[in-house]
Amino acid sequence: METRTILVLLGLLATTVAAADTWTWTDEDGVVHYSDRPQPGAMLIVIEEPNTSQSLSQRRRTAGAGAENASDEGAAATRYESFEVASPGAEETLWNIEGVLSVSLSLSPGLQPGHQIRVYFDGKPQMVTGTSFQLQEVWRGVHNLQAEVLDETGKMLIRTRTNRFYVQQSTVN
Repeated sequence: METRTILVLLGLLATTVAAADTWTWTDEDGVVHYSDRPQPGAMLIVIEEPNTSQSLSQRRRTAGAGAENASDEGAAATRYESFEVASPGAEETLWNIEGVLSVSLSLSPGLQPGHQIRVYFDGKPQMVTGTSFQLQEVWRGVHNLQAEVLDETGKMLIRTRTNRFYVQQSTVN
């Protein structure tokens, strides 16, 4: 018999076992038993819904569906799935940028109306417009960059990890 056929048959067998009835009874010693076969004096257990677990992505989809229902009522908050500093990369060395740093952020889903981005460059906060922008006066040395999305009330919704990067300047002799 072909391996594929055997796997299909095993899958069908597992499906029928999962759908089988479950019976319970207590013997004369007070021990409770469970079985898929009825015994004299056994009671059928009715299982309404199978006991399953959800993956993280299924939970996010379920939570997203709940947020969609809540938005119908006007009370849903946007949930961002990911936010990171795309450029400069973590531990990247930049050469001869002449004090101008081009920054690119990756945000999913995109920035929602009314939300703002605050960037921390070497610990100093500043508001920026959009996910691509330039920072001025970025000179030679070690620097840190982090960003966060704020809602209309100023509440932080999501934050990137801190990216450390290096700026080098060629010397002229």
